[in-house]
Parts: sequence; structure tokens; C-alpha cells
Amino acid sequence: MQCPFCRAMETRVVDSRLAAGGTSVWRRRACDACQKRFTTYERVEHSLPTVVKKDGQREPFDRDKLLRSLRIACNKRPISADALEETASQLEREIGEAGDKEIASVIIGERVMARLKQLDGVAYVRFASVYKSFRDIDEFMSEMDDLLRSRGGRPA
Repeated sequence: MQCPFCRAMETRVVDSRLAAGGTSVWRRRACDACQKRFTTYERVEHSLPTVVKKDGQREPFDRDKLLRSLRIACNKRPISADALEETASQLEREIGEAGDKEIASVIIGERVMARLKQLDGVAYVRFASVYKSFRDIDEFMSEMDDLLRSRGGRPA
């Protein structure tokens, strides 16, 4: 593994642990040349489908993009980085195990919203407001009413 600091190829594993519920391996590495330490993660690479966007464009599935979206929705919410990693891993695994060659971005968005609805209501509303492109406050309030009903609260 190449050192990210000095680019030397002589690095060694100092410590290894299972991470993300056993779906990846966390490794602490040390560079023999510059003596700096860094962390890597190793996980199984699923055969992931191509994402078909709303406008018909196709792009490879990007786990980092999914994780970025989750982080933005959960910004300043009491949700750990591990919970976000686990959510992204579960979604990636579901999508990969389906065995489809292509998947609509709409399906991914719906799955993300379902996970966020369980994880944190505020994060769900943040994601939904961007994903669903609410045109006005009435659409937003309708979504809030649905969220309250699904959680056993009372609608406005």
C-alpha cells in the first residue's frame, strides 16, 4: 500500500479490526520511510449496477456520493459517523445483491428516504426537500404531515 504522505511503497499493517458490523476491515498502517501512520478500509466490492438518472444519463454507482448525501442530510444531527457508514453499506449491499445491471436513481432515493425516516426525522425532511424538489410550502407541509402520521404524532 502506498503511503499517502511520502508515496513510498514500503508500508506495514500495525493493527487490523473488523468494522461496519463485520462487512469491512479497518487497518492501521505505518510507513517505513516517513514513519507516519494512516488508516485504510477494506471491503468486498459488489458488482454494482449503473445508475439511470431522471434525465436518462447513466453513471456508475458511487458509494461516496451516497455517503455524502447522507452526511449532508444528517449534518448537526445526533447521528454517529458509524451509523451513516452502516446505512451506506446496507444500501450498497442491497443494491449489489439485487443483481440488476441498472437501477433508477429514483429507487435509490426512495430507499435512502426510507432509511433516513427510521434514523432521524429532521434528516429525512432535509433529504426529501431536496430529493422531491418541493415547489411550495404546501408540498413541504404535506410531507411533514405524512412524517408525523407515520411516527404516531398528530398532523397539523
